[in-house]
Amino acid sequence: MIKKPIAGIWRGSRFSPNHVGNDAAIFSLTAKELRKRGCIVNEYPESVLKETDIEEMFIFNMVRGSRPVAKLQQYEDEGRIVINSAYGINNCTRENMTCLLLSNRIPYPRSLIVRTDTDPLPLLREASFHNCWIKRGDFHAIHREDVTYVRNPGEAQSILEEYAIRGIKNAVINEHLTGDLVKFYGVKETDFFYWFYPSCTQHSKFGLEQINGAARGIPFDPVALQTLCNRAAGVLNIQVFGGDCIIPDDGSSLRIIDFNDWPSFAPCRNEAAPYIAGRIYSLIQQLCPITI
Repeated sequence: MIKKPIAGIWRGSRFSPNHVGNDAAIFSLTAKELRKRGCIVNEYPESVLKETDIEEMFIFNMVRGSRPVAKLQQYEDEGRIVINSAYGINNCTRENMTCLLLSNRIPYPRSLIVRTDTDPLPLLREASFHNCWIKRGDFHAIHREDVTYVRNPGEAQSILEEYAIRGIKNAVINEHLTGDLVKFYGVKETDFFYWFYPSCTQHSKFGLEQINGAARGIPFDPVALQTLCNRAAGVLNIQVFGGDCIIPDDGSSLRIIDFNDWPSFAPCRNEAAPYIAGRIYSLIQQLCPITI
């Protein structure tokens, strides 16, 4: 049994666009599952990390704000166990994620990282990008415009100008990939993995999934997708994850297009929560066996 209290820190509502209730639900279910295992769980809002220190040695969290993430990194450096790792959370910001996935040969769209105050047209022409995705480089998507599909280089330039006005210094430009869009959720080192076609549901933050159109049901190997996602989670240092993948016409050359630390698990949260709690519990046991 884990004798010491575990801190659970839920996500600030600003970082749950159109998913405040869903993010709160998976957090609460995870805390409930840990309590079923005999754990004492103290729950805190993300804002507590801006105001004071918490004392718990073990922390699970859905934190996203820069100052709270930095505080959790400090706790990790002190030897506390933080799940997901705050360093992993930072790895999932768009620019960091793009660099890490590409440098570790995780299948991912061809991409450019550009300053928002420069003319992107020569770079787009050189890369033969026409229709593509412009994404803020420094963070996750909070506003609809933080991830924007553009149909030509001129539209890309206007989006970058808008980012610059908002104080966003860098952007990631991904080539647009055609094929079936699949969303996935997983928990590292467990059997849990769930995928679905968002075009067949109403599950969406900003409705961007419709760009790829209705899924055609291109045959693919779900085990290969799970293996790929677990590889990406390892590269990014994330235990609880979700994201998006494109299934191309050949059904085999899968490519991840987005990867998130601890998403809402909305379509499968009741099934996922015991696995998330189990992973938290087992990591604490592995990393700090003296507590058992």
